[in-house]
Amino acid sequence: MSSCAPQTIFLKDYTPAPYKAEHVNLTFMLFEGKSVVKSEVIYVKNSDSNDHDLVLNGQDQTIVCVQLDGASFDGYTIADDKMTISNPAEKFTLAITSEIDPVANTALEGLYQSQGTYCTQCEAEGFRRITYFQDRPDILSTFSVRIEGDQEQCPVMLSNGNLMDSGMLGDSRHYTVWNDPFPKPCYLFALVAGDLVRIADTFTTMSNRKVDLHIYVRAGDEQQCGHAMESLKKSMKWDEEKYGREYQLDLFNIVAVSDFNMGAMENTSLNIFNTKLVLAHQDTATDNDFLSVEGVIGHEYFHNWTGNRVTCRDWFQLSLKEGLTVFRDHEFSSDMNSRDVQRIDDVTHLRRFQFAEDAGPLAHEVQPDSFIEISNFYTMTVYEKGSELIRMQHTLLGEDAYRKATDLYFERYDGHAVTCDDFVQCMADASGRDMGQFFLWYKQAGTPKLSVTSHYNAAKHLYTLTFTQSQDNTVGQTNKQPLLIPISVGLLDIQGNETHPTQTLEMTQAKQIFTFNDVISRPVPSILRSFSAPVKLITDLSDDDLRLLQLHDTDGFNKWEAGQILALRTIERVMVNKDADISGFMDDFGMLIQQGLTRKDNKALLARALSLPNVTDIAQTQVVIDPAAINYARTHILQSIKRTHKAALVMLYEANANTGNFAITPEAMGRRALQGVVLEILTISNGTGCATRSKVHYDNADNMTDRVAALVCLADSTKPERDIVFEDFYERFKDYQLVVDKWFSLQAMANRKEIFDDFSTLRNHAEFNIKNPNRVRSLYSAFAVNNPVKFHDPSGKGYALLRNAIIELNTMNPQIAARLVTPLKEWKRYTPELQALMQAALQTIMDEPQLSNDVFEVVSKSLK
Repeated sequence: MSSCAPQTIFLKDYTPAPYKAEHVNLTFMLFEGKSVVKSEVIYVKNSDSNDHDLVLNGQDQTIVCVQLDGASFDGYTIADDKMTISNPAEKFTLAITSEIDPVANTALEGLYQSQGTYCTQCEAEGFRRITYFQDRPDILSTFSVRIEGDQEQCPVMLSNGNLMDSGMLGDSRHYTVWNDPFPKPCYLFALVAGDLVRIADTFTTMSNRKVDLHIYVRAGDEQQCGHAMESLKKSMKWDEEKYGREYQLDLFNIVAVSDFNMGAMENTSLNIFNTKLVLAHQDTATDNDFLSVEGVIGHEYFHNWTGNRVTCRDWFQLSLKEGLTVFRDHEFSSDMNSRDVQRIDDVTHLRRFQFAEDAGPLAHEVQPDSFIEISNFYTMTVYEKGSELIRMQHTLLGEDAYRKATDLYFERYDGHAVTCDDFVQCMADASGRDMGQFFLWYKQAGTPKLSVTSHYNAAKHLYTLTFTQSQDNTVGQTNKQPLLIPISVGLLDIQGNETHPTQTLEMTQAKQIFTFNDVISRPVPSILRSFSAPVKLITDLSDDDLRLLQLHDTDGFNKWEAGQILALRTIERVMVNKDADISGFMDDFGMLIQQGLTRKDNKALLARALSLPNVTDIAQTQVVIDPAAINYARTHILQSIKRTHKAALVMLYEANANTGNFAITPEAMGRRALQGVVLEILTISNGTGCATRSKVHYDNADNMTDRVAALVCLADSTKPERDIVFEDFYERFKDYQLVVDKWFSLQAMANRKEIFDDFSTLRNHAEFNIKNPNRVRSLYSAFAVNNPVKFHDPSGKGYALLRNAIIELNTMNPQIAARLVTPLKEWKRYTPELQALMQAALQTIMDEPQLSNDVFEVVSKSLK
């Protein structure tokens, strides 16, 4: 908590640090009730800086003593969480001993305890909670770390780098000593100490070095680590093959902890993970969980080069590492599984959350110009849109030139802290392209709109596409310049044959015409294939054009996209007129079902094709959002699909029944996904037969994916089977925290009139813990984000639930509190009645005394 008014930090004000930290020597003495930390740092004057005072950040610690070059020193001042030493020598050693209390650290930043295990989270500014230091990413230092602790309480004591020494001390205490020879910023420092079990394996690098791989978990969880270990080895091999990047140390550790604000953290050689992104077994994890574990294990490993070896000069460059690494993990997952399905899922996520961010009061650039609290900029824009910017550069340069550019990037900047500008310049230097216009993507907020009209000249066999790009005003930005937009296009004839394979058009002007020659008959264009740019595409395609693409397009993404647009148009017609004729859409859907019955390939893609856009996705397309009206239209269409195609749906459901041989191959996951989607349609009316079918599905399940599919279908039900199955699920898995999280979430997402009573029961359940981020997300985020109809209940009860949680968490864990504000940010886009209730909830939070910087920034900007 800050005692002064929040201060805005500006990119334009960046200056180099006045002193470099050559080496950091840390000693941790872990005791019950307190930890003593001694930092001994060699500082050297930075010739690039004109400042002469050393300013160190420090928070929530008590100083025991300070020494300068070995002698006691009191020539410092402390104010506003900063220690200042005026005009010290050109080179000196500063030693600071302080006490901290990890047990009382509910913010889960710095050094804290998770169920008795000491662990750290230093990104972005957590290191200042450990010791006084220049807590900024452009200070790169080598680290040596000594940890002392009770051998029974902390038999495992880890830090970054290589283990150099270990041994016994008196009074049943022991020590370990670690050395990381590669300079790193303090946000990558890590420490773990606790009673953990180890799973071990090895990986042989492309230069034939053996690397020891260790995963540490609490006793009892070791049987759920096999998938994570295999994912790590796949990641290491993939990075060698795709980017030529080899791991440099002899040891790589992963530790899973239960209390973690983020998903995972890429600390050099000691990755700390939320348990939900390590533990995976068919009995306790869904297919989506398996995919998430694989993707995030890859993401954190890939940071070893894109974030660690080359890091950020300042936090305005956060997408330098995060956007690039998200692109890398998406490509890794595409290579390991279905590329089309991965792209569909990634774009769905982008549109649902990042497009919404762009359309709201917190829209910001991928390389922002200012912030109040850096924790609030770990956003979809920095991560997901940042990834799309890397993807566009990959598309524009091509595979070979892109690889040449990344090789240049690593060669030029290994061991340095750099900027997004530096990365894009490597793209330009390696390819010979001028990337100046492209860099506008980093500096202009908002989602561009791309409109296209087509014209066919039959006499000349010419086909033209006329594109117009536009960008809405965002906070502080008007009159935006045209962007360089890569638009991948293919052409199909009226029979569905591809006559012109994919080519990438480069749009650089506000309006631009592209001409295709030798087009024998009027084609149907497949535009923005593989979603080649993060834009909102508006076309003049007819329903018949979309039907042809839905059935015949060779691009899997656009094949799916065509069906989603048809579904959206149908839903909007029903929203206007509940008696609208939807027979054409029913026929289209029937053809998709028949494809599923006759074709055995890519069932995961068919599962996506048979899924209508959800309420939140549809809401992003509406000028004024009315969740209840959207849900009515969507449910009406699904019930019509069931009535029209029930016999074929039953056949498709049975054709994809459990084979009894569990596997996590793309084929097996596709089969389960398809059967689950069909089950949702067959049980959409929530009648007695629906409940019976869902319970049978649950009873026959031998894996978590199928069990959760049944629970999803029963969640809204009022039939007795609902309570029977949910009670069985809890009793069966109550010893598995991550599965209990699912139990909370599935009930919080239920669209039924009893939801507020259910929510109160869950909030008061013995298993609910407001201090645990996973549990908070499993209840509050699941409700507010994934239950839009009840969250936006006209009574305002949903908003009140979220408001109260934010206020409670504000002083306890400001990061989590600020992230909970997200569902309220777009309040101006809803109906007037809902707007007033959402605004009132935000204002009540704003009026709360002692509001944290994290929450203040999000709420104040939302209200503006």
